[in-house]
Amino acid sequence: MVRQYLIWQFFDVPREIIKAWKNFLLFYLNYFSIPLLIKTFFSHWRRYQWSYGRGFEIGRYLEVFFSNLISRVLGAVVRSFLIFFGLIVEIFIVLAGFIVFIGWLVMPALLVAGLVFGLKIVF
Repeated sequence: MVRQYLIWQFFDVPREIIKAWKNFLLFYLNYFSIPLLIKTFFSHWRRYQWSYGRGFEIGRYLEVFFSNLISRVLGAVVRSFLIFFGLIVEIFIVLAGFIVFIGWLVMPALLVAGLVFGLKIVF
């Protein structure tokens, strides 16, 4: 029975913690669409783009050029904010997962130390 407990405590559950940790990391990577945001970093914001139309008028050409440029810059700014926030969440998940994993492995030692300390206080 002790052998089964040790296998469960130090092999089975840590494997499941790592699987859950991986699932959280992949979920939030997809939730914030970080790979897609990086691929489309300089795309137009919400696909707002203007056509140059037929013919060449310098005023119309400059207006459309700067409108499209502003749309791309706005898209890059919003995407960079979302990528940054998504990476902050990913870093938080990595740290939280590390704390949970180490905490699970150290928990039996903390339990024994707590019992010993409690018995010292009582006696």
